[in-house]
Amino acid sequence: MTRLWGSCLLLLTIPVVLVDSTFLYKNTGKVLRELRAISTSSGNVKQCLWFAMQEYNKESKDKCLFQVVKVLQVQLQATDRLEYFIDAVIARTNCRKLPNGNENCMVNENVKLEKRRMCTFLVGALPWHGDFTVMKKKCVDA
Repeated sequence: MTRLWGSCLLLLTIPVVLVDSTFLYKNTGKVLRELRAISTSSGNVKQCLWFAMQEYNKESKDKCLFQVVKVLQVQLQATDRLEYFIDAVIARTNCRKLPNGNENCMVNENVKLEKRRMCTFLVGALPWHGDFTVMKKKCVDA
């Protein structure tokens, strides 16, 4: 009986994984679901974009806040978390950075103050835990 039990434990500890090489995502781990386009209106996408903009505004040296003007596309990939690739146009608003936050900011229409950027954010999320991480961010002036 002990020998049978030991054999069962050994079998349980040997991971049996059939992985096609197309399911590997660089060196970060295994891709469980390949990259695919998803709706820009998804609740998780909105959470990820809100989080990405909070991080962007924290790191930005600009005195004003930026906000999303248009979401161009969103793609989702599942690894050990949900990974959202978000392409968006953001713009400087009329709101200065304040510790208490600003809810009613408008995009700056003044030609001298207007600034738009095209950004790609890679946000890793475990939304069921409220865990979001900006894994990569690249922005260029638009």
